[in-house]
Amino acid sequence: MTLPPEPQVGPHPTVITDPADLRAALRGHAVAFVPTMGALHEGHATLIRAARAAVPGGRVVVSVFVNPMQFGPNEDLSRYPRDLDGDRRVAGEAGADLLFHPDVPTMYPDGFSTSVSVSGVSEPLDGAARPGHFTGVATVVLKLLNLVRPDVALFGEKDWQQLAVVRRMVRDLNLPVDVRGVPTVREDSGLALSSRNAYLSADQRAQAAVLSRALRAVQAAYAGGERRGAALRQAGLDVLTTAADLSLDYLSVVGGDMHEREIMDNDPMNRVLVAARMFGVRLIDNMPLAAHVAAGQSTVSQSTVSQSTVSPA
Repeated sequence: MTLPPEPQVGPHPTVITDPADLRAALRGHAVAFVPTMGALHEGHATLIRAARAAVPGGRVVVSVFVNPMQFGPNEDLSRYPRDLDGDRRVAGEAGADLLFHPDVPTMYPDGFSTSVSVSGVSEPLDGAARPGHFTGVATVVLKLLNLVRPDVALFGEKDWQQLAVVRRMVRDLNLPVDVRGVPTVREDSGLALSSRNAYLSADQRAQAAVLSRALRAVQAAYAGGERRGAALRQAGLDVLTTAADLSLDYLSVVGGDMHEREIMDNDPMNRVLVAARMFGVRLIDNMPLAAHVAAGQSTVSQSTVSQSTVSPA
């Protein structure tokens, strides 16, 4: 086996496609890992910078793999954005050492017949709206964790239910990795950065910020003393009724198990989540029910967003 070149930090970190080369490059180092589907932007860069801080002197690995197993038959797998050169630039500038870029046959060789199902937290919300999605997510994340073998793995809180699924899988299977969530990065309007924002015009993105306004309305009702789950949800729905071209999948106020409650307590894991189609594009967002928990959330200027417009699904 030919050893891969020494990892390069900067505009062009080393790209590795073979798992054996990846293991050789990481041997003897502390490792922080950021799994992505590519088309990196400032949201990913925030994750990579957090990974860099987590392992000073160690290796930061970013995977770029558009996972077919987590897309449904009528979803956007074929047109999902792909830009490996741009990924190398964003990852390198944020501090990544390595891009792991396997192809589909490497991840799912001929005859592949294993899947990972995480019950409970995966079942409501996106689990109900996108059957099989979280089985695809859990399967690919477990494979990537086994291949990279990181000490720390970082996931964006924008995909809150996905993060809950990964945390439950890691706990249940006793995987030796520290899973950390990183707060959502937002446009100035409040719209959460997402890969699918790239399908929207600037005016449509501005209108899609109604989703974050609905979440903040729920937070405001909670801060005002409302604890009834149905009433909190209605506060968000009242905002969404003002939106043009919106088809709601769900707006839910949930506990840490992703299930709705009749009365919400003061658990910091309580969350309000929304998923909707606007202008033909499915968008998701979430915030802590208690607004003060969200104090660390980041924003980026519209100029930054326009230069790098996509993030993980």
